Amino acid sequence: MSNQEVLVAGGGRGLSAKRAARFASALKALADPVRLRLLSEVASRPGGEACVCDISGPIRLSQSTISHHLKVLREAGLVTSERRGTWVYYRVNSVVLDQLSELVAGLAAVVGQPSSCKDPE
Repeated sequence: MSNQEVLVAGGGRGLSAKRAARFASALKALADPVRLRLLSEVASRPGGEACVCDISGPIRLSQSTISHHLKVLREAGLVTSERRGTWVYYRVNSVVLDQLSELVAGLAAVVGQPSSCKDPE
């Protein structure tokens, strides 16, 4: 998917309301420092996955607080989860991160480009 595909919903317009809401949900989840650190912790683990027991030490919050933040990340589509016995393992959803990266790169690419509206001279 190109930057143009991420940004343009059709007819030369920006994002649709539905796509904007989806991206905003993921960006909002990432805007919290604890969730950003958790995502980083999960991504940095061998195999790209971790359970709460693996990441509760470095974050220094209760396991229930970490689980809550991981739930927010999961609901935003930034991580996936799989239950194995009593533990839930989390994995970064690279597809969503790639889409967010393309969104930001696409926005940066159009900044400073000439506008279609010109001042009459």
